[in-house]
Amino acid sequence: MFVAADGPWARIGAQARQRPHATALVAAGRAWTFADLQREVDAAVESLRADGLGAGDSQGWLGPNTPAMLAALFACERIGARFVPLNWRLAAAELATIVEHAGLQRLHVDDALRPLGDALRALVTLPQSRAPGHEPGDLMLVYTSGTTGRPKGAIHTAAGMAANIDAALDAQGFDGRTRALAVLPLFHVGGLAIQTLPVLAAGGCVVLHERFEPGAWLAAVAHDRPTTSLLVPATMRAVVEHLAWPAADLSSLAFVNSGSQVVPVPLIEAFHARGVPVAQVWGSTETGPVSIVLRPGEALAHVGSTGRPARGVEMRLVLADGGDAMPGEIGEIRVRAPNVMRGYHRDDHPASFRDGWFHSGDLARADAQGFVTVVGRSKEMIISGGENVYPAEIENLLAHHGDVAECAVVGVPDERWGEVPVLAVVPREGRRVDEAALRALFDSRLARFKHPRRIVVLDALPKTALGKVQRDSLHTALRRLLGS
Repeated sequence: MFVAADGPWARIGAQARQRPHATALVAAGRAWTFADLQREVDAAVESLRADGLGAGDSQGWLGPNTPAMLAALFACERIGARFVPLNWRLAAAELATIVEHAGLQRLHVDDALRPLGDALRALVTLPQSRAPGHEPGDLMLVYTSGTTGRPKGAIHTAAGMAANIDAALDAQGFDGRTRALAVLPLFHVGGLAIQTLPVLAAGGCVVLHERFEPGAWLAAVAHDRPTTSLLVPATMRAVVEHLAWPAADLSSLAFVNSGSQVVPVPLIEAFHARGVPVAQVWGSTETGPVSIVLRPGEALAHVGSTGRPARGVEMRLVLADGGDAMPGEIGEIRVRAPNVMRGYHRDDHPASFRDGWFHSGDLARADAQGFVTVVGRSKEMIISGGENVYPAEIENLLAHHGDVAECAVVGVPDERWGEVPVLAVVPREGRRVDEAALRALFDSRLARFKHPRRIVVLDALPKTALGKVQRDSLHTALRRLLGS
């Protein structure tokens, strides 16, 4: 049996030995000490072994955020198995594809998701034959959110996840006094690895919600007095637009962290106006995800920046010709670091992972101090008449607009220009989008070639579980709607 010498539980288990009576988790109205968590992990190990699981096997998990989910991850680390968290917002057929690709020997389904679990089990047979490619030290197989294509499985080792903890601790300064409010899904590396695991490893306390709800987040900040929390733009917007926001007590928060996509400046400013700095993390499922960080102490002076490379991370901004971008030039973010995935499951040589460097597809510029600002994704970039159009430039303009709840820009084919930008807009409740007013705004702020050729009003945008727009789905819907 392989047991990781260093990994999340190696760090958190040390806290259980040193501070057994300190509170590790608050969940579902109960406080869990580190000793309680140790007992839960021990029980999970016995349960896995009783089912015949050992080194090289894979445990799937379909359920909301719970202490039991964390314990199952730590138990997999102890026996050398691989933990596979599943996105419960997917349809049964989508989950079946992932389960078959992962090669699961065991699947846990939370009682709250029993109908989805039953539908999934009707489509797949367990246990499956062990999928090839499992190496000693592998701990987690986590699938990408699929914003631009079919999800892929990123393999993370125990040592890589420990390195990510180190990078997160260095960036955010957690210690035994830290109290983090965790509301993002643990089936994504963001919700799991930016704050939850690092805070536990530092001996702090995690207030764990099964899922995000803006009113519950605001109530928990007032009641549980967290010192930090991790939000993404979609959840930030939901909090800021909640009726309780103006009078909410946010005084316990030293900072909040955000990321997963370009964070609109108005959302950052809304928190700053309440005295809460917004730090940032840039990364992805493949990178651990702590790769580029805007530290809490830098947040107020660098609004809109993603920060600088995290501890242990090498970064390049690479031009189309393969050269390194100079300050102010836009290049693709490439990173090499110990917390980057070992590789993709059952895909040994993808174009995005070469020579130890992860080619992110994200485009960014850096200033003379090395602070990075992400401008969009290379796959999202629109080339119209030979000019580059970055959707984020248009979308960020409308982040300030009182009539626009959310928007996204994609490119559609055009006989004359090759492709042109098309803007999809969702109005705020009770408001109407005035296309002429939007075009007047573009006239004053954007070069003519960047102006959306069409503006389409929709009821909603297709999104992933973390609120990222699914560009492929939107592109298909707009092409069908426009007849292109």
